[in-house]
Amino acid sequence: MAALARIGGRYLKSVGVINASGSCFVDQRRGVATKLFVGGLSFYTTEQGLSEAFSQCGQVVEAQIVMDRVSDRSKGFGFVTFASDDDARKALTEFNGQQLNGRVIFVDYAKAKQTFGGGGGGLPIARGPPGPGEAAAATSEPLNIE
Repeated sequence: MAALARIGGRYLKSVGVINASGSCFVDQRRGVATKLFVGGLSFYTTEQGLSEAFSQCGQVVEAQIVMDRVSDRSKGFGFVTFASDDDARKALTEFNGQQLNGRVIFVDYAKAKQTFGGGGGGLPIARGPPGPGEAAAATSEPLNIE
């Protein structure tokens, strides 16, 4: 099963659906689709409203607003995926710095999601305070214990 997943992953990388780091990121160079980052969104902007606004520039494949897990409110940014690079470029020039639902929005090409090192799900590992021997080694002066 793992071998089949590796073969499938290689194929998806070769056609540009997955980038070299292995994350699902639509490759804009191959012309498959282009994802734009949209920042400064109003908390009242919906995914449907975002899609309708950007569809003036071309075929919108997906519009996504990032939500806070705790409060279930918009974080004020989202992503719009276009079917072609030309449509995305047109939307970038037309919407960047313009108002949408009373807020000035900022549009740019989306970048690959950054992951942090370590195997703990992308978060740094909490190690706790140093022990007595480690604290002494960290200081440059020797300790006088009598």
